[in-house]
Amino acid sequence: MGGKNAPASPTSSTPRRNSNTVAHSALRLESVAETAGGVKGPASGLSGERGLLEQEAGADMEAAELLPFLVPGARADLQAAAAQHVLALTGSGSGRTLLAGQAALLRALAELAVVPAPAPSRDASRALVNLAADPGMHRQLLAANPELPGRLLSCVLDPQWPWAEEAAAVLANLSRELAPCAALMEKVLAAEPERLGLERLVNALCTPTYNAAAPLHYLGPLLSNLSQQAEVRAFLLDPDRCVVQRLLPLTQYTDSSVRRGGVVGTLRNCCFEHLHHKWLLGPHVDILPFLLLPLAGPEEFSEEEMNRLPVDLQYLSPDKQREPDADIRKMLIEAIMLLTATAPGRQQIRDQGAYLILRELYNWEPEPDVRMSCEKLIQVLIGDEPEVGMENLLEVRVPEDVEHQLQQLDQQEQLELAQELRGRGAPQT
Repeated sequence: MGGKNAPASPTSSTPRRNSNTVAHSALRLESVAETAGGVKGPASGLSGERGLLEQEAGADMEAAELLPFLVPGARADLQAAAAQHVLALTGSGSGRTLLAGQAALLRALAELAVVPAPAPSRDASRALVNLAADPGMHRQLLAANPELPGRLLSCVLDPQWPWAEEAAAVLANLSRELAPCAALMEKVLAAEPERLGLERLVNALCTPTYNAAAPLHYLGPLLSNLSQQAEVRAFLLDPDRCVVQRLLPLTQYTDSSVRRGGVVGTLRNCCFEHLHHKWLLGPHVDILPFLLLPLAGPEEFSEEEMNRLPVDLQYLSPDKQREPDADIRKMLIEAIMLLTATAPGRQQIRDQGAYLILRELYNWEPEPDVRMSCEKLIQVLIGDEPEVGMENLLEVRVPEDVEHQLQQLDQQEQLELAQELRGRGAPQT
C-alpha cells in the first residue's frame, strides 16, 4: 500500500467541481415489460420517415385514448385495465418516451396514485416509480402536476396508506437530481412549518412498524437524496434535535440494504459539514464506532491493539460478518475519509484504532474500487500531517495544474481498476 506520504484529500474519491453529496440510484420495476397493445412496431408496407411519423402518431393517439379511463368517475374495471396498460408502457424506454408527451395522462396518473381503493392506485404508483426512474421524465412529471411531491409525501407519512412504499420509491427516484430535489424540499418546508415534514419523515424511517402494510425502506434513499440540500443537513446536524443519533443504529439494519444504504448515504453527506466533525466524533454522537463496526470482521487482535479500539469493536464474535453490500462499504469508508478532513479529526480517528479495522478490511476486500478507497483512507491515517495552513483538507484550494494532475491520476486509477476487473472476468458495463 506504499509508505508514509502526505495525506490525500478526503474528497479525492468524489467527483470534483460537482455536488459533494451522494444521490442513490433509481428504482425501476424491471419486471414490468411492454405487453400486447403497447407501443407497436412499424406496419408492413411503411418505410422511412413517413412510416415513423405514422407510427408515432398512432402511438400518441393510442395513449390519448387511455385518458378517459383514468380520470375519476371512470368505470372501475376499465380504469384498472387502463392503469395496467400504462404500467406496462413504463417498463420500456419507448413507452416512457411516448408518455412524456401526454401531460394530461401524466396528470391523471398522478391523481389516480393518491386515490383510495377501489381505484387502481397501486398500479398508478408503480407506473410513477418507473417514470421517475428516468431522469428525462422529471421535468414532465413535475410540470404536469406540480403538487405531486407534496401529495406523495402525505401518502408516505400516512400510517394507513397501503402503497406508501411505492410513493416513497417515486420520491426517492425524483429526488436523485438537485433540481427536483430542491422542488421537493420547497414543498416539504412550505407544507410543514418548523420542518415538521422532515421530523415526521425521520420518525417514519426510524420506526419499522410505522406502517403495518408498507415497510418504507425507500425512506432511506429519499432522506439520503434530500441531504444533498444544506438546509436538510442543518436539520440533521442540529444538536438539539438528536436526529443523527436516531439514525446511527440503522447502519446495522439487517432487514433491508435499501434502508441501511440510505442511512449510510445520509451520514456520509452529513460528514461534509466539517464544522460539525468535533460534535460527530465526540461523546454526544460518537459516530466512528457505528461507521467502523460494519467494516469489521472476525479477526483477532493482540491485547494492546484491542485496547486501542472502541469498546463496541472489541472482542467481536468469531462469526462477525462485514457489510455485504460493496456500495455501502464504500460509503462508510468515504464517510470516515471526510471525518479526517481536519487535524483533530485525523488524530481522534487514529487514536480509536481505525487503522486496525481498515487494515484487515483492505486484506479481505474483494471489490477493487472499494479496496482503492480503503487504501486512500489508510494513506491519510498513516501519512505525515500537511504543512501549516493546509490542515483542513476540505478547504484547501487546489491549483488548476494540480487539479489536472489529480484528474489524470483518477483516470489512471479507473483504467487500472477496469483492467483488474477484466482480468477477473467481471462483466463490462
